[in-house]
Amino acid sequence: MKPVILAGGSGSRLWPKSRAALPKQFLSLTSKNTMLQDTVSRLNGIKTESPIFICNDAHRFLVAEQLRQKNVAHGGILLEPVGRNTAPAIALAALHATLKGEDPTLLVLAADHLISDVPAFHAAIEKASVLAEQGKLVTFGIVPTEPHTGYGYIKAGEKLTEGFGVEKFVEKPDLETAQGYVSSGKYLWNSGMFMFKASRYLDELEKYSPEILSVCKEAIETESPDLDFIRVDADVFSKCKDDSIDYAVMESTDSAAMVSLDAGWSDVGSWSSLWEASAKDDNGNVTIGDTILENTNNSYVNAEERLVSVIGLDDVIVVETKDAVMVAHKNDSQSIKDVVNKLKAEKRPEFEFHREVFRPWGSYDSIDNGGRFQVKRISVKPGEKLSVQMHHHRAEHWIVVSGTANVTIDDKTQLVSENQSVYIPIGSVHALENPGKIPLELIEVQSGAYLDEDDIVRFSDRYGRAPN
Repeated sequence: MKPVILAGGSGSRLWPKSRAALPKQFLSLTSKNTMLQDTVSRLNGIKTESPIFICNDAHRFLVAEQLRQKNVAHGGILLEPVGRNTAPAIALAALHATLKGEDPTLLVLAADHLISDVPAFHAAIEKASVLAEQGKLVTFGIVPTEPHTGYGYIKAGEKLTEGFGVEKFVEKPDLETAQGYVSSGKYLWNSGMFMFKASRYLDELEKYSPEILSVCKEAIETESPDLDFIRVDADVFSKCKDDSIDYAVMESTDSAAMVSLDAGWSDVGSWSSLWEASAKDDNGNVTIGDTILENTNNSYVNAEERLVSVIGLDDVIVVETKDAVMVAHKNDSQSIKDVVNKLKAEKRPEFEFHREVFRPWGSYDSIDNGGRFQVKRISVKPGEKLSVQMHHHRAEHWIVVSGTANVTIDDKTQLVSENQSVYIPIGSVHALENPGKIPLELIEVQSGAYLDEDDIVRFSDRYGRAPN
C-alpha cells in the first residue's frame, strides 16, 4: 500500500491563520504537530510504503521541512505547476507509482483532515484494502453526526464483502434534505479519501475522462528531479482540465465502493468546524493562547501574540495574529472567504503572507516599517545560505544578535559575530550564510526608495530560485 497525500489547497476559510503562502495543512491547529505531520503519523501501525506527496511549487519547501522535522521518508514530492483539482493530481501520483512496472494500492488522503480515533481509521483501511484488491475504487464514507449542509453525501448501495456499493453521490444539500439523508441511515458524508489499485484508477480515468489522463501522461513523461522534488512539464500540465475525482471518475464508474468510517473525522473547513472538533471548557469555549473570557459561551478564541479578552458574547470566533484580528459570529464563519477575496482583489499582503514569512533557509519577520525604511528580524538555519543577490533601490544594514554570519559583499567575505554589524550599499552583490551549528539571528534595516521583495536580482541560489 502506498499512501498519496494531497497537500494542496488554500484553506481560505481559516484566515487569518491560514493564508496562501502558509495554508492550514502546514499549521498546528488540532495538536502540537501540523496537520500534514498528523496525517503522516496516523499511518503508523499499518504496513505502507513511503508516501507520495503532491503540493504546489510555492509550498515545496514547507512539505520537505515538515517531513524532515519528523524524520519521514517519502516516495516523491510531486509539484503541480498549477492547481487542477484532485483528478489530475491523483493521476500524476498513479502514473509516478507505476513508472517501474509496479501496481501498488494507493491510499489517497488529504493533508488537512482531523481523525481522532486512529484505531477505527486503521480498521476502515483494512476493510477498504480487501475491496481494492477486488478491483473496486473505494471511498470512505463518514458516519454523520448531524444533518450538515457543508458536506457532500454518498448513498450506500448493495452490501459487499466489506462495506457497500455506491448508489449515488449527491451535492451539498439544504438543511431539510440533509435531515432526510441522516434520518434515513443510508447516506454518509463524502470524506474525499480513497483507496484503489493505481492501474484501476488509470483505467477508469481513461474510460470517463481520457483527456485528463492524456495530458497527465504527457506532462509526467519528462518528469525531472529537483532536490527533493519531482517536476512535471508545466506547459503541458497547465492545459489539463480542472476536475475533481468525484466528477471525473467516481460518479460514473460501476466499480465504486464505500467503507464507513466513524473515527471523529473533520475536514476542519471553517473555524466553526474547528470549534466543534476541539475540547471545550465548562462554558463550551475553546481558548488558545493568552485569553481572558467573561460571560462568554460556546466560542472559539485564538490569541497568537497579545492578550485577547472577550466579554459578554456567545457563539463568536475571535482569531488574533501578528498583523490581523478577525471577529465573526460562529454561524457566519463561512463568509470569511468573502473577506479573503476582498484582500486578494485589493492586493493586500495579508491575503498571501503572515508577518513572519518562511523560506527554505529560515524565516523573516517584518517588525517595523516606514516611508523609506523597513526593519526585519531574520533567522537562518545552521548550514543554510540565502541567494547571491543585489538590490537596485535599497541598502541594508545587518546587526547580528546571536550566532555567526558569513557575509559576502562584492569580492570581500567576512565573519560577523554577535553585536557586530555590516553595511551593504545599493547595487552591491551580496550573500548571507550561517556556517555555525546554532541558528543565526540578525536584525536587518532596509533603507531606500523601494523596499518590496521583488527588488531582488538573484545570481545563484541553492534552492533553484535563480534564473538558469
